[in-house]
Amino acid sequence: MIIATPDANIGMGGPAMIEGGGLGVFPPEAVGPASVQMANGVIDVMADDEASAVRLAKAYLSYFQGPVSEWSCSDQTLLRDCVPPDRRRAYDTHAVANLVADTGSVLELRPTFSPGMITALIRIEGRPVGVIANNPMHLAGAIDATCADKAARFMQLCDAFDLPLLFLCDTPGFMVGPQAEETALVRHVSRMFVTGASLSVPFCTVILRKGYGLGAQAMAGGSFHRPIFTVAWPTGELGGMGLEGAVRLGFRRELEAIDDPAAREEAFTAMVERAYEHGKAINVAAHFEIDDVIDPTDTRERFVHALRSAPEPVRRDGKRRPFVDTW
Repeated sequence: MIIATPDANIGMGGPAMIEGGGLGVFPPEAVGPASVQMANGVIDVMADDEASAVRLAKAYLSYFQGPVSEWSCSDQTLLRDCVPPDRRRAYDTHAVANLVADTGSVLELRPTFSPGMITALIRIEGRPVGVIANNPMHLAGAIDATCADKAARFMQLCDAFDLPLLFLCDTPGFMVGPQAEETALVRHVSRMFVTGASLSVPFCTVILRKGYGLGAQAMAGGSFHRPIFTVAWPTGELGGMGLEGAVRLGFRRELEAIDDPAAREEAFTAMVERAYEHGKAINVAAHFEIDDVIDPTDTRERFVHALRSAPEPVRRDGKRRPFVDTW
């Protein structure tokens, strides 16, 4: 865990070493300033000043010291308004995490690094929990290489210290395309499956809206059947890939056969609507592909009940994991 103040600089070498290596002359403040190291994920949390840094360090360590007896939470009916009824409208998943968590218990790590994936330590009924959530405000929630690494590392952290995990899923899947593949996407996103498969702590997945493709499965430890439960809110929609893409691929010939552009777009919209009806969470749950569709207000209660039903962590003499990735 790296906490820094805005005037901090972190680097592998100072101005003298840089100049000695023939790499140019730079002032000290130009080498690894906090603004750069926060954006690239080196810094976990930015503090206002040194006193704030100490408070953040104490808060961070408290999550690994067990539950607290006193807690409160927000009105859970507010969760019903978090996901807009228009499926094409973005929203901020931070609001969901803040409402599900005990009041004032959210500590987000690396908030400005790879903002498409939210990783935060929270408490639910006083118990420390790790939350991993897609953020539809960035790339519509698609998981790119840095998102995958951020989530995988956080999973390791929680598993190493016996913190249960809550996944909040709203993703159209992994990012695709030639530019994405240049980032070694295959290698990076595979970390989510490898790490998820080795998790020993209890975890649950709640599908807030989109749950498509391998990206959604990665938000469930590799399979919708692996968590203690995989449930969806009524706004949930599932499928092998995003609806629009699936329709364009599956009905390409039918759409190309329609000469009039307006009529073609009308036919496309109708096909998407049919696919949406088929992929609604309530229909998917009826075929036992997920466990249930729940009222958003029941999210905390369901998660707490799941944790109480899970077996206690096995006592161990040594470390659960030999190490946690540095980043």
